[in-house]
Amino acid sequence: MPERISGELLNMRTRLQHIIRGLIHETQAAEIAEAAAVLPIMFMILLGIFWFGQAFSLYGAITRAAQEGARAGAAPYCTTCSSAGPRPSQLAATAVQNALQASKLDPTQAQFPTTPQSFNSCIVNGSPPGCDGSASNKVCIQTPVQLTSTVQSGAAGVCGISVSFQYPFNFHLPFVTQPHQQIWLQASARVRMETR
Repeated sequence: MPERISGELLNMRTRLQHIIRGLIHETQAAEIAEAAAVLPIMFMILLGIFWFGQAFSLYGAITRAAQEGARAGAAPYCTTCSSAGPRPSQLAATAVQNALQASKLDPTQAQFPTTPQSFNSCIVNGSPPGCDGSASNKVCIQTPVQLTSTVQSGAAGVCGISVSFQYPFNFHLPFVTQPHQQIWLQASARVRMETR
């Protein structure tokens, strides 16, 4: 009788091992199917994070370039010089170009913004300043512009310079009909004109 019980236990043990092996094989197949469904989604999310980071970095670089251009155009060239020196728009365009090159970006890819900002002129009875393309045909430099939208009676408005442009950002998406996508990132900066 003890041999019969040990034989049944051995038989049960063998059956239990077969059941466990079957479950393991079934769960491995389920895990493979789940991985096949989840991995492409995770890959697309990681790819999106990467391209968003690249766009954010590019946006920061072109915004810094616009700020550098506005600062250079707002500062007086020389307070003790008798000659006029370069125009503020020329100084701003040069500063934008230098900042883009320092960020390892191609300044020739910068373009006028699709809709330039509109400002009031600081010159009495002057027409609204348009984009000055004489110094650079790619960057919209508007000067002198009124930076404050409301002027109190008897007080002069704050005059300044505005620099704006757009720069292309190219990104690639796999598994789509048009893998190369392009968007235009806008950069703009305004700075109060300095007198000395």
